[in-house]
Amino acid sequence: MSTRVLVPVDGSPHSKAAAEYAIDLYPDATLILLHVLGPTNVSPPDGLGTTPGDAETDADALFEEVRDRLGESPVETATTTGNPAREIVAYAEADENDIDAIVMGSHGRDGAARILLGSVAETVARRSPVPVTVDRS
Repeated sequence: MSTRVLVPVDGSPHSKAAAEYAIDLYPDATLILLHVLGPTNVSPPDGLGTTPGDAETDADALFEEVRDRLGESPVETATTTGNPAREIVAYAEADENDIDAIVMGSHGRDGAARILLGSVAETVARRSPVPVTVDRS
């Protein structure tokens, strides 16, 4: 059975770097790139904001960009909608996804910014059913 590593990607340089770091940590693993769409990306109020089709197109473009950075490594992709930390943990918990570890980037916020914005990486690390590595590069 091969190792399956979940790598949440949000388009930030931190998440892209985490995908590359995951390959260094788990060179023989299959990476599962997960992009979590916020509820505003799926149901724009009164026709404002991103439409569902645009959000999916953006996710596909993001997946392609990360795949290009990873070379020949085996990669699967998935999207889900909701609160990022909750969705990442839920994806890792689901038996059918068979996730062995999570590698994710962190924006490295501290102080007031961290308190106000929260920390997806910290929440995932506390609630995850599998080991979590946080890359702060």
